[in-house]
Amino acid sequence: MTDAPRAGGPAPGSTEPESAALDRLDARLTAGLDRANELLARVLAEVSRTPSTHAIFVDAGYVYAAAGRIVAGTEDRRAFDVDAGGLIEAFIDTARTVFADSRLLRVYWYDGARRRIHTAEQQAIAELPDVKVRLGNLNAHNQQKGVDSLIRSDLESLARHRAISDAALVGGDEDLVSAVEAAQGYGARVHLWGVEATDGRNQADALLWEADSQRTLDLRFFKPFVTRRTVASPEGGSTQRPTREDVWFVGARIAATWLAERGRDTLAELLPGHPYLPGSVDQELLVEAEGLLNYSLRGQSDLRRALRDGFWEHLRTRL
Repeated sequence: MTDAPRAGGPAPGSTEPESAALDRLDARLTAGLDRANELLARVLAEVSRTPSTHAIFVDAGYVYAAAGRIVAGTEDRRAFDVDAGGLIEAFIDTARTVFADSRLLRVYWYDGARRRIHTAEQQAIAELPDVKVRLGNLNAHNQQKGVDSLIRSDLESLARHRAISDAALVGGDEDLVSAVEAAQGYGARVHLWGVEATDGRNQADALLWEADSQRTLDLRFFKPFVTRRTVASPEGGSTQRPTREDVWFVGARIAATWLAERGRDTLAELLPGHPYLPGSVDQELLVEAEGLLNYSLRGQSDLRRALRDGFWEHLRTRL
């Protein structure tokens, strides 16, 4: 049986020179490379037309506490109001500058709520364009639970599906380190944004180490969006009795100023006497509160207790 001629090779008995066969093989290889290069050029052109995408992940608990501290002098949400819509727009504007050649996917707003039921404020935030509100639980001590795991889940999922190339993370908790690592494992870059601290740091070192970049937003950034609550009174004074809540806020506000002026060493001297205050401090607290409230607290034992409670509660949060 006669063997069939091999494809691409000379037929039996052919006198084709070996150099001619090599030339034909080289031509086929060159054509293949040209085709591969053409396909690669098409892919690169398509990629170049596809914009990068970023998302902003905001731990609202961290932002409210840190921004309240530098603007209103307290971390207690009841003592100040926040224009969340304006603040979110400011975050978006900053991201447009940082990620100039990228488009925004959306802003993820993480907060806590009792039984994960939206408050009126959270409902208003959820209705904003390009904003997704994600709720963890809020325990009896007003502490957020489950927020860090929500951030990790979203960061990891979006990075895994190549939905984002960059993430701006506004937070400070060390528990967010795993979220950063998960997103980076899928090729996304995570940029940590923080709020200026009045003393020391308000972001975990481990989180700062893991992030691809860091940015600190200062007092001037937050001041337009955070407003201290004050007890309204007509010019020339008022005889209207303030509520216990009003007086509690004033106590917390005075404590913030007091601690900033005197420092933690003085705080350590007060703590052994809790819940009582030295006479001189108690009198100073009373006089300053009456000036802020424009109302006399003399003989108002329930309001004076509320004042001291607010004062102590703020100091104890700074331990």
